[in-house]
Amino acid sequence: MKGSSVLTNKIESEIELLQRHVQMLKAIMDNEPIGIIRLSELLDHPQHKVRYSMRILEQEGLIKPSPEGAVTTDKLKAFMEQLKVILDDLEKTVKELRTQLAKSDND
Repeated sequence: MKGSSVLTNKIESEIELLQRHVQMLKAIMDNEPIGIIRLSELLDHPQHKVRYSMRILEQEGLIKPSPEGAVTTDKLKAFMEQLKVILDDLEKTVKELRTQLAKSDND
């Protein structure tokens, strides 16, 4: 249902971007060290999107370059734990929104 509303477009695209970043982190963890071309082939994402995600992940301190390719850093585990908490909070918010919508349907 992507693109159906100005109210939801941004959150949908941000969630898709987060999903891609997490997929990349998982692939880097499982295959480190790994370069852009190999990641692109592995995840079936265009190289420019892989490059962008890798730049964001490096800025966050979650990966770092090495002569053989990207490797994860010690910050990764704490980030993943923090992300789980954030996603749990978002899930609660989504459930609350669903409840509000159900109430408005019954009115």
